[in-house]
Amino acid sequence: MSTQSATFDPIAAAMGKSAPKPSPAVVPTSDASAAPASERDMTFSEGAIRFAREKLAKRGTPDAAIRVGIRGGGCSGFNYVIEFADGEPRSKDTVYVFDDVRFFVDKKSLIYLNGSQLDYEKTLMFQGFKFRNPNEATSCGCGHSFTVK
Repeated sequence: MSTQSATFDPIAAAMGKSAPKPSPAVVPTSDASAAPASERDMTFSEGAIRFAREKLAKRGTPDAAIRVGIRGGGCSGFNYVIEFADGEPRSKDTVYVFDDVRFFVDKKSLIYLNGSQLDYEKTLMFQGFKFRNPNEATSCGCGHSFTVK
């Protein structure tokens, strides 16, 4: 369930504009396998949620969030980005809430992450978040850079 609500923008009001600023879309759920809220959505595995919770607690900021997205660059065209987000979500972010863990995804990244799952993987060579993205056409050898279909 995606919700949109409006919040008061004091800067716009001071400039004589009364248009409300849109709030981020929020997808509240405690079930990681819940159906996507829209056709532009992604899912998060229980392992990814647990790993995010551990990393936030280890950092000492359990109320922070994890920002997930993509940026241009790398050897294949796009890089996945996963970073801590200490502030509030941006106005066009989609916010995924799993009990006490929040993930922020910006609108542009969500276009390329549509249908993806953020998972947690632990192997002999790698431990951490792993994107399972059906939109990937190719990826580089390191697995952090990709092109889209």
